Amino acid sequence: MRQLIEDIAKALVDQPEGVQVNEVEGDQATVLELRVDPSDVGKVIGKQGRTARSLRTLLNAVSMKHHRRYTLEILE
Repeated sequence: MRQLIEDIAKALVDQPEGVQVNEVEGDQATVLELRVDPSDVGKVIGKQGRTARSLRTLLNAVSMKHHRRYTLEILE
């Protein structure tokens, strides 16, 4: 999951070396924390949050297959 989000984020931003994804395991869910270069935050979020919503939708679809809940947080 971490690799999926990292690959998609690197394709979206201008500075792919600034992309970091941390996985925080919880009891019922795993939180994926996405960090990008401050100049690329807008590209990851998208207009009115559409890109971020799409990333979360993909994550939810894949998490159903793995029977594990994943959430995405975009950190600045």
